[in-house]
Amino acid sequence: MSFDELQADPARTAEAPPSDPPADGSTARTPGAWAALRPLLLRMHFYAGLLIAPLLFVAAATGLLYAGSWQAEKILYSDELTVARVGDHAVPLGNQVEAATRAAPQGKVVAVWPAPDAEATTRVIMESPGLADDETLTVFVDPYTADVRGQLTTAGDALPLRAWLSGLHANLRLGAFGRTYSELAASWLWVVALGGLALWIGRRRARRASLVLPDRAATGRRRTLSWHGAVGMWVAVGLVALSATGLTWSKYAGEHIGQLQDGLGGATPSVSAGLSGSAGADGGDEHAGHLMTEGMEMPPPPPTADIGIDRAVAAARAAGVTESLSVTLPAQGKGYVVKETDKQVPVHLDSVAIDPADGKVIDELRFADYPLLAQLTRFGIDLHMGLTFGIVNQLALAALAVALMYLVFWGYRMWWQRRPTKERTLSVGRAHPRGAWRRLPVTLLLPLAAVTAVVGWFVPMLGISLVAFLAVDGLLGLAARRRPAGI
Repeated sequence: MSFDELQADPARTAEAPPSDPPADGSTARTPGAWAALRPLLLRMHFYAGLLIAPLLFVAAATGLLYAGSWQAEKILYSDELTVARVGDHAVPLGNQVEAATRAAPQGKVVAVWPAPDAEATTRVIMESPGLADDETLTVFVDPYTADVRGQLTTAGDALPLRAWLSGLHANLRLGAFGRTYSELAASWLWVVALGGLALWIGRRRARRASLVLPDRAATGRRRTLSWHGAVGMWVAVGLVALSATGLTWSKYAGEHIGQLQDGLGGATPSVSAGLSGSAGADGGDEHAGHLMTEGMEMPPPPPTADIGIDRAVAAARAAGVTESLSVTLPAQGKGYVVKETDKQVPVHLDSVAIDPADGKVIDELRFADYPLLAQLTRFGIDLHMGLTFGIVNQLALAALAVALMYLVFWGYRMWWQRRPTKERTLSVGRAHPRGAWRRLPVTLLLPLAAVTAVVGWFVPMLGISLVAFLAVDGLLGLAARRRPAGI
């Protein structure tokens, strides 16, 4: 990634013929497609870096905090997450759930996460009055004694600290309005990364090592550019991956990604827990609960017998679902759903549905049977969240976040270092001259315009902001042409 434009003086670039060497001493390439495209990339990279960089910096800073929250919550909530002493035998899950309901009688138990290892507590997940739609009350129970270790308001598997930082990273704690910031940042991150990478690789250099290693002998703007380009070279792939996976959560681009994935047969499947003969037997009837028409038979009520959570978990384990379990309790017309939640490599994400009347397996789903696109989506999201490789994954995310923050800092530093100090004290570097797109050959301009239009539609925040940039740039250019000479 290179703010290459920030090194060259636009005024000199505009005056020099295309064959002249750049001001920084690198050798110019032979005129051709790259020579025509490079000025356009320079201008785009400049404006994208200048205007979107603050959003990227915020996203990187909040992402850094989130990457560290996995380890931080283990320390902060150690009393709730771990047992006082590892015992010889665990008490039945049913007894643990009863202890949780006595501690939080206002809650309704909807799920149970049995202790995943010998030192961990069992989590009893409840719906509770006064909580937000995406929040639950979690009661932590010692599996050896059924003593309650504590209660916390949670969001999914996130405890309060990580849930708060997740919201900060996703929307700056501003709700739906704040999601615009993160989608705009994710929409431009891959553009800035790939554009800068092309500019950095496209430079001719005396030493090949300078492509991946900063030039410690350089000074001034060249030194800053060297660090910016070399570090960007190392992290470009990671930044593009973060951008792509981040867009899957976005509001607008995320919808398009979901539609494309479904159209290609890559939708993520789910186990069907509907009970035979019940209103919810198909597990997904959007019209369930509508009034029955005259002459139609009412479906029989769901069975009232319940084998209990312990036998349901035993049936799931017998079916091969054994690692880091999450148990969803039966609801109207549905049975138990027991899922594996171990997302570290090798992943364990199999799931089964159990009939609460007799403990038989209603349906089962193996992660190996997921469509390839669904598997890749799962891996991508979990990598983005720091789950796939545990602490190694989290350290890699932290390193990417720090690198991006430095890239933004170096970009602004080069903008400042390139200012024309002889003309006036307070000034900044200017962008590459306008009109670069007019110098593109038609054979390159038309495909580029078509690709830009398609990408702009598929990633709406990118397309809308790009049109806004072009409109503002056009107005500034028009104003500059109408300005009297000498002003």
